[in-house]
Amino acid sequence: MPVALFDTTTALAPLRAQIDAAIADVVAQRRFILGPQVAAFEEEFARYCGTRHAVGVANGTDALTIALRAMGVGPGDEVIVPSFTFYATAEAVPATGGRPVFCDVDLDTHCITADTVAAALTPATKAVVAVHLFGNLAPVAEIEALGVPVLEDAAQAAGTRGPGGDRPGALGRAATFSFFPSKNLACFGDGGAITTDDDALADDARMLRFHGSRDKVTYEHVGYNSRLDELQAAILRVQLPQLDAWADGRRAGARHYADAGLGELVALPAASPRSEPAWHLYVVRSERAEELAAGLPAHGIGCKAYYRTPVHRQPAMLPFAAGVELPVTDELARTHLALPMSPVLSAEQAAEVTAAVRAVLGRS
Repeated sequence: MPVALFDTTTALAPLRAQIDAAIADVVAQRRFILGPQVAAFEEEFARYCGTRHAVGVANGTDALTIALRAMGVGPGDEVIVPSFTFYATAEAVPATGGRPVFCDVDLDTHCITADTVAAALTPATKAVVAVHLFGNLAPVAEIEALGVPVLEDAAQAAGTRGPGGDRPGALGRAATFSFFPSKNLACFGDGGAITTDDDALADDARMLRFHGSRDKVTYEHVGYNSRLDELQAAILRVQLPQLDAWADGRRAGARHYADAGLGELVALPAASPRSEPAWHLYVVRSERAEELAAGLPAHGIGCKAYYRTPVHRQPAMLPFAAGVELPVTDELARTHLALPMSPVLSAEQAAEVTAAVRAVLGRS
């Protein structure tokens, strides 16, 4: 039984008629830029996250840059970021004029901690970007207790629940989301959002996404042309009511792996304390990760190593990373591998993946 790394079709199949109708309605209305669909999605997504504001932007990378600028990050400021993450987390910082400062992560949760952030703090630190990696939760409150504002990079964590039922998007000063097609809540193209309870920050973000203007007459900032598309907002509105059920399906998939005995073969990801991750990616660890990556496709099993070269070792980031040593990041980069995960991953599929892992590793 082949098992794809992502199943982006099965969960959407029952929604196709609604999605087609939503697209047709936008085309009929001929309101394509910052129209009623974007406004409605922003209101609904803010309500879902538990914030007063959601600001739709063109993609998750722009969301990070715009949010950091709205938080006041500029030339001379330092922003602490993890290196075991997608490149955009750090890439967004130089775009503000600021400087990324890399910190290490926890081996089990893959997220930054208050201790790893504290080790990187300087008087120039303006903000911390806490990545909720693979759907797991970074300890935002513990990091904020250090006295520095936190921007959540929640691109991989839509649908995750935290302590007391709090959601990513409402835990820090602001949060950013990507709606890239493989994400838990996905566009049929690019899209992103910023959530916050800060009225002034939201107001600045709305101006920055629209050339630094409120009215396309007076320009208060040097901004961006970065707006969530009306068609994509309509598609997201159809999917949003399904997000919690899809997140439950991802959590069930993780339980299926545990029940199948996958943890006897590789190290399974650990949920952050008092959290219920909506696993965007199911990333395991093994000293034989490269062997698994080479062998699983022959069994029809999708897999991928995402961050073999961590961000602080990428060529463009070397000027910001002189002398930086991140031993846990380096170990995770070497040993991680993503296995299939989706809202509809069945017990049978999890058993098939586990059997393939066992076969590649030669375990009886």
